[in-house]
Amino acid sequence: MRPETAGSDGIIDLWLFDLEPPLPYVHDLERLLSGDERTRAAAFVFDADRNRYIAGRGRLREILAHYLGLPPQDIRFTYNEYGKPGLDAGLHGVLHFNLSHSAGLALLAVSDRYSLGADIEQVAPLKEDVAAYCFSDAERRDLAALSQDEYLDGFYRCWTRKEAFVKAHGEGLSLPLQSFDVSIGTEAAPLLKRLDSDPSGLRNWKLFNLALAPGFAGALAVLTGGRNSRLQWRSLEELYAVSRASSM
Repeated sequence: MRPETAGSDGIIDLWLFDLEPPLPYVHDLERLLSGDERTRAAAFVFDADRNRYIAGRGRLREILAHYLGLPPQDIRFTYNEYGKPGLDAGLHGVLHFNLSHSAGLALLAVSDRYSLGADIEQVAPLKEDVAAYCFSDAERRDLAALSQDEYLDGFYRCWTRKEAFVKAHGEGLSLPLQSFDVSIGTEAAPLLKRLDSDPSGLRNWKLFNLALAPGFAGALAVLTGGRNSRLQWRSLEELYAVSRASSM
């Protein structure tokens, strides 16, 4: 999806980028932030966390500016009552996005058609039984059926799909994690299998399992209303090439 063809074919753009660029780039990205973002950045205790935040927000502004045809500094964000970020539609029109990050990587999904949610997680050994209080009965049964070698990957498939759906739904953790089921397998088309708040609306949602960097799991949830959609991976190199061409 490029600015001149936004909305064609129900394309959803995906951007995967590094949150630990060289320090000079972090300083450049910090200049793009708003005053409140800089205040939040300054509140981080550790430099690594502060720099990752700056890189994430700066890259987000750069990428969204690419679609909107605006300087990154001019983008204005809004937040719904549950804290989900969006764009000021009065200034920017309708453009849906969702940003997720884990360790040193960030995943951004962008669509001008569909509400969506993205989640990326670094796969690491579990220190507690998270599934016992975050997953539904059906999901826990599915996990219990996996072998010990399969369990960790199955857990992160389930976790990222649930997190992506919660973010796409837009009500944050006011939506109980046990009130819906997702599939946990390696199937090409993951499923939303149950949704207590809208039992007849399952067909309106589409889940995607994302192949990311080694050691990371990712998922995307999209409110398509049953319409066609497809994914397109984008890169910062492409973004900067377009920027250089437009400035010549």
